Amino acid sequence: CTRKVKHPSHRSPNKPVPCLTARMVVYNFKKIATVPTAKDFIDVVLSKTQRQTPTVVHKQYAIGRIRSFYMRKVKYTQQAYEEKIARILDEFPRLNDVHPFYADLMNVLYDRDHYKLALGQLNMARGLIDRIGKDYLRLLKFGDSLYRCKQLKRAALGRMCTLMKKLKSSLEYLEQVRQHLARLPSIDPNTRTLLVCGFPNVGKSSFMNKVTRADVEVQPYAFTTKSLFVGHCDYKYLRWQVIDTPGILDHSLEERNTIEMQSVTALVHLKAAVLYFIDLSELCGYSVKEQVSLFMNLKPLFEGKPLVVVFNKSDQKTVDQCNPAEQALVKSMEGPNVQFVTCSTLTEEGVSGLKTVACDTLLNHRVNSKVQRAAKSGKDADTLAGIHVATPEPRDRVARPAIIPGTVQDRMQAGESLHTQRRLQKEIQEEQGGAGVYSFDYREQYLGLRDEEWKFDTIPEIMDGKNIMDFVDPEIEAMLEALDKEEEERAERGEDDDDLADVVDDGLTEVEREQLKQIRRKRATLRFDSELAKARNHPTMPRTVGASRRGDLSARGRSMDEHLDELGFEKDIGARKRARSISESRGRSRERRADKMDVEAGEDRGESMDVDGRPKKRARSSSRARDASVPRDEAGHAYKDKEQQAQAKKITKKKVFKAMKVKGKGTAKKGEADRHVPDFMPKHLFTGKRGIGKTDRR
Repeated sequence: CTRKVKHPSHRSPNKPVPCLTARMVVYNFKKIATVPTAKDFIDVVLSKTQRQTPTVVHKQYAIGRIRSFYMRKVKYTQQAYEEKIARILDEFPRLNDVHPFYADLMNVLYDRDHYKLALGQLNMARGLIDRIGKDYLRLLKFGDSLYRCKQLKRAALGRMCTLMKKLKSSLEYLEQVRQHLARLPSIDPNTRTLLVCGFPNVGKSSFMNKVTRADVEVQPYAFTTKSLFVGHCDYKYLRWQVIDTPGILDHSLEERNTIEMQSVTALVHLKAAVLYFIDLSELCGYSVKEQVSLFMNLKPLFEGKPLVVVFNKSDQKTVDQCNPAEQALVKSMEGPNVQFVTCSTLTEEGVSGLKTVACDTLLNHRVNSKVQRAAKSGKDADTLAGIHVATPEPRDRVARPAIIPGTVQDRMQAGESLHTQRRLQKEIQEEQGGAGVYSFDYREQYLGLRDEEWKFDTIPEIMDGKNIMDFVDPEIEAMLEALDKEEEERAERGEDDDDLADVVDDGLTEVEREQLKQIRRKRATLRFDSELAKARNHPTMPRTVGASRRGDLSARGRSMDEHLDELGFEKDIGARKRARSISESRGRSRERRADKMDVEAGEDRGESMDVDGRPKKRARSSSRARDASVPRDEAGHAYKDKEQQAQAKKITKKKVFKAMKVKGKGTAKKGEADRHVPDFMPKHLFTGKRGIGKTDRR
């Protein structure tokens, strides 16, 4: 009987919680998910990271993109580990939260220290993985290359996986605990319960099979029942819980094994009617004296519980058929809350009567306990009939009176009310017209003022506990009025800023002053045009176009010659000559330089010229291509003579031919200038169906 609840952030959504229905609490441990082994844990998390995160990154990417690529993988892996570990920790029951019966039962079956140690190691591993992820994310922020980021990612994932490998034994132990918890019966520690106990092979399981719908194995040897079994029956339209416990032997508590300790745990923590079975025929293999001795040893565990002593196997031997010594031992078991019943589970004689006596005894005991609690608390028993009120017992006789502040005591002695009569803002809002009309004045909340009236000043700015308005010049308004009056007078006289600038710029001639005015006017015009251009929505034009429209020298629309002509420079002065030399040096510099040399040599030899004044060789060289340039080795005069140059070319040709001739094929090694498109997904690895065992290359 479990239900899923809306969980807070620290609980798992699938954690089975106790289902409270008619005071019934049942712990369902079958909902706990399987705990994977360390290897499966790592495989699941890494494969999930590979599937859920990007898988392709190139070294040409920006370094920020590469960092985020690997940081995402580290963060996702850390979150996957944390989620899975948190789910395991939330689903397994905490020994401090469950009923003491289950806590002690788990201590008997699994060892409380070992159980807490395994869960503690998982919790510690979760914190370490979180710390590893944060540390490597911090380091990845400073990765300066793809290789370093990749190595940091590998180191982070490797440390997380190594940490999980160390939890191999803890995970295996928790999986065994989970499997055993799933096989535990669902026992409600607070419902109406009949608890059957006694020596092995005295008929406990046979009685349970008779009164309930359970089917417990019954064999003619001891310790057939090795764990707790639960059955249910109906009596007076109520559901009853019958628990069959393993047999208990008569020896000290330290010598009892795990099977016997389960019975002891049920006797200690369950509020039930105890049915202690005794075999008077001694067919179970134990004498009456041993069975009575075990009863005396377990008597402290029966305290506060209704007890029924059942003499089973009455078809073999009854109390009247016992000898005086055995009858004396039976009589020694009498007590205030002890009843004796005789039955036989084989012939079913007295079985239904035993069930009736046990159920009625438990009902009367529960009613009497409620009446006693009501009498102790001074309330009516009918009020407490359906509820359980826990009344704390005083731990000592020390008086602990209530602590009342002195101011409250003074008001109480003066007869004043203890409740303040402060008006609330909600009441004031209703008086002032309600919501939407009334506006709260936050100036009432100002603190630290010497005078309370300062709160509502026009400028309530406070600095160092002083009002700023106290330090304002009282003649500031008169000064502002005088300044406004002076500006009006200047405007009437027609004065402006340029005139003031002329006055300031003393020592300039009239021509210089006029040029200064033009410069300022031009600068203002350019600034105004720039603001208009920024505000206007128009397509972006190349800078050269805009420059040519403005007439800039840097534009390609105007040549250096035109600009120099406008400035009035002659052609043969230094600036004009330098500009021509720079323009001539571009392009086919070698041909032009060679042509110039030929022209000068022709003039010396008196060679003829064309009509346009250019030599014939220059006209022919103007159409020559750029590829006629001199090689670098020849231009640098690397060879002594023509023979050495020819020999060098021959050796170079042999080397190139030898490099290209590889195993008879005309191939060559790939160089840095060769274009190559890498194949990141080879077709033979990513096409077609993959058979069994073909996915390892992931």
